Amino acid sequence: MIKPLNKFIAAFVLLIASSQAPTPAFSIETVRGTTSFDADWRFLQSDAPGAEQPAFADATWRLLNVPHDWSIEGPFDASNPTRGAGGFLPAGVGWYRKSFNLPTASQRRRVFIDFDGVMANSQVWINGFLLGKRPYGYVSFRYELTGHLNFGAQSNVLAVSADNSMQPASRWYTGAGIYRHVRLVTTDPIHLEHWGTFVSTPQATNEKALVHVQSRIVNQSGAPRRVTLQVALLDSTDKVVGTQQTQAQTIPAGQAVDFQQDISLANPQLWDIAHPSLYRAVARVRDGNITLDDEIVPFGIREFHFEATTGFWLNGRNLKIKGVCLHHDASSFGAAVPLRAWERRLESLKKLGVNAIRTAHNPPAPEFLDLCDRMGFLVMDELFDTWTVAKNPADYHLYFREWANIDARDTVMRDRNHPSIILYSAGNEIRDTPNTELARGILTSLVATFHENDPTRPVTQALFRPNASHDYDNGFADILDVVGQNYREKEILAAYAQKPTRKIIGTENGHDRAAWLMLRDNPAYAGQFLWTGIDYLGESRQWPVVGSNSGLLDRTGAPRPLAFQRQSWWSETPMVDMVRRVAPSRPTPTDPGYETGPNVATRRPQVLMGDWTPSDLTPHQENVEVYSNCQNVELFLNGQSLGAKPRPADDSARNWMVPFAPGVLRAVATDGGPAVATQELRTAGPPARLLLLSDRSQLTPAWDDVSYVTASVVDANGVLIPGATDLITFNITGPGTIAGVDNGDNSSHEPFQATQRHAYQGSCIATLKANAGAGTITLTASAPGLEPVSLTIKATPAKAT
Repeated sequence: MIKPLNKFIAAFVLLIASSQAPTPAFSIETVRGTTSFDADWRFLQSDAPGAEQPAFADATWRLLNVPHDWSIEGPFDASNPTRGAGGFLPAGVGWYRKSFNLPTASQRRRVFIDFDGVMANSQVWINGFLLGKRPYGYVSFRYELTGHLNFGAQSNVLAVSADNSMQPASRWYTGAGIYRHVRLVTTDPIHLEHWGTFVSTPQATNEKALVHVQSRIVNQSGAPRRVTLQVALLDSTDKVVGTQQTQAQTIPAGQAVDFQQDISLANPQLWDIAHPSLYRAVARVRDGNITLDDEIVPFGIREFHFEATTGFWLNGRNLKIKGVCLHHDASSFGAAVPLRAWERRLESLKKLGVNAIRTAHNPPAPEFLDLCDRMGFLVMDELFDTWTVAKNPADYHLYFREWANIDARDTVMRDRNHPSIILYSAGNEIRDTPNTELARGILTSLVATFHENDPTRPVTQALFRPNASHDYDNGFADILDVVGQNYREKEILAAYAQKPTRKIIGTENGHDRAAWLMLRDNPAYAGQFLWTGIDYLGESRQWPVVGSNSGLLDRTGAPRPLAFQRQSWWSETPMVDMVRRVAPSRPTPTDPGYETGPNVATRRPQVLMGDWTPSDLTPHQENVEVYSNCQNVELFLNGQSLGAKPRPADDSARNWMVPFAPGVLRAVATDGGPAVATQELRTAGPPARLLLLSDRSQLTPAWDDVSYVTASVVDANGVLIPGATDLITFNITGPGTIAGVDNGDNSSHEPFQATQRHAYQGSCIATLKANAGAGTITLTASAPGLEPVSLTIKATPAKAT
C-alpha cells in the first residue's frame, strides 16, 4: 500500500534474541517524571498587558482547574462576533497563570511542559521568557523549560494567553482557553524524544505477530553517552510476553539516534472492533544497570488494508466502515469534555451499529483516541478544514503556509501508535482545488509528511464537488492512497468505474436510504461517515438557532427517532423500533424539533415522533413506521394484531396506517421463531411527577468522570409527557456539584452552568461531578405542580493511574 519506512536519522538495526518466556521480575515503575498540571490556575477573561511577567498581580483572578472552556459559559447573544458559526457564544482573549515550585534535584534534569490543546493563537511564557506560539487550537505541543527555571523556595510562573478575538474563525463552535490537559515532564538529559517511540505490527495473524519498535533517543548532555534500549511487551494482564535489548551504542552530545527492534509474539490477541485487545510497550534507555528514561506506549496488534474491488479489510475479514462524523464539543462542557462524556456517547453510537469515527475536521484530544482504542472504533484522523483559501475571514488559512506541515507532523507523531486509526485525512471540502497546480503541490507535500512520519497508514481527503474542480481527471484525487468524497455517492462510484484501481470511501454522507444502499450494494465502496453522529454547537444560519440538529443523537446523548432506522441497517443485534410519521409543516427556527438536513444548507421540520401521544387524541389515522433488522414484524394495538410484514429487500421501513386509540402500541420482531425484539409505546396521561435516571451508581472525583442524570416529566404510570416544557430545578447535597444542565433544544439560550433547565420534549439533563472520594451525593429535582424526586450516587476514590 505504502512504501516501507527507509529513512532515519543516525538509524541502525541491532537485533538480539527475543525472549518469549514470562518475566515476572520485570518492573513497570517509571523513572520519568510526569505530573498533571491541571490544577490551580488563575484565569482572567480579558487581555492583561504584562501578565507574562512573574510579578504581575493576579490575586483577584479566578482560581480554577483546566481543562477549561470559558466560551461555553456564555452568554448566547446574537451580537457575539462568532455569529451562528460559533453558536453565538463569546470570543476574545483569556489569560492563565500558574505558580509552582521545583525541588533542587530537578536542576540536573530536563523539564518540559506538554499542552494537549489551547484554543487558540496561544503564547506561553515561563518566568517572563516567551517559549513560543501555536495558532492552531487543535494540536498538542511541548515546550522545554530547562534554563529558565527557579528551584527550591523560589517559585516559577507559567503564563498562557489564548486569543480567538478575530472572528469568525471557524464554521462550528471551537471553545476557548486551555481546554485540554496539561502535564509537567522531567527527564534525564539522555531521554526518549517526545513522541519518539513508534510501534507497528508489520505481521499480524492469529498465529504470529511481528512487533516493530522504533525509538529515537536524544542526548542533551554535554558529553557522548553509551546506552542501550530495552523494550518489553506487556499484554492486557501486565504479563511480559516479549523482551529485547540492544547492544550498547554511543550517542554524541547534542544528537539523536533511532533504535529499531523486531519482537515476535506467538498466538497474539488481535485488536478488532469486537475484541479491542491492547498491549503496552515499555521502552527504557539504559546505561548499564541504570534506567535513565522510560515511557509506556499502548498499542494494538492488527492488520488492515483497503482493496480497490472489495473495500476495507481488518484481520482478514472484509467489512463495511459504518462511520459518523463528530465535532469536538459536548453539550454543557463545550470543548473541555470529560472522557466519561465521550464514553457514554460512543456507547450509544455502538448500540446503533456505528463502528467508525471521523474527527471532523481536526485532530481530537489524545484521550479520545485512547477511548476509541479501548472501545474498538475505527478512526479517520482529520487535520484541516481549510488550506490557503478561506471559509471564514479569521480561520486557519491565515496560518496554513507556515504551520500546516508542522501541525501535520506533530499530530501524526502523537497519534501513530493508536490501533484505532486507519486513515489520515488531509482536509475537508478544501477550496484550493479549483487552482489545480496550487492544490496538487499542497496535497503532495502533506501526503509526504504523513508518510514520512507514519508509512503504515493511508491518506485520504474529503473531496468536495470533485467533478466541478476536475479532481478525478487532473490527477489530484490520485495523489491520495484512498479517494474520499463528501456526498454525491454516484460520482465517487463513477470515478471508481473510470479507474478501477482506485480505493474509495465516503467521507461525509447523508442519512437517507439511497446513500446507504450505495454502500450496501457496492463492494468497492469501503464505507461511509454520516453527517453527523451527534448534534453540535454552531453552524447555524440564523438566530435564535445556536446548534445543528444533524445527529443520530441530540446534544444530551439521547437517540433521535431517525437513529433507529440507522440501527436497523447497521446493527447485527436484533432490534425493533417504531415512530409516528406526521405530515411536515413549514418550519421556522423556533419550532420544537426543528432539524437540519444532511447539510446545513437545507432545513426540515421534525416528522418522526417516538411516542403514542399525538396532540389529537380523538379518532384519526396515524402512519406508524417500524424499523427492524428482523425478518418479520407484527404490530399490536391494545392487544389486537394489526398484521405482520416481512423485511423489505430495499431496507425501506415497514408502515401501518393505524386508527388511533389510546393505550399500548406494541411491535414484535421475529426471525422465524420466537420473539427476538419488542418495543412498546404508551399513551401518556396528565403530568404527575418527575422521574430521575442516572447512568452511574458511583462517581469518582477524577476530572474525566461525570454522571448524567436525566429528569423527565411523566404521568402517574411513568410514561413520558412528550410535549412537556416544565422548568426543572436541581438541588445537590453531599460531595458533588452540578457541572451543567442541558435539554438538547438547539434554539434554547438558557445557560449551561446553572441549576435549572426547561424540559424539551419531556426531558432535560444534569451532569454531576464528585468533589471528594467518599460519601453520598443526593440530587433532587423539582418543578411547580409536580411531585419531586431524588436519587443518590456513591462517591468513591479515583483509581490510581
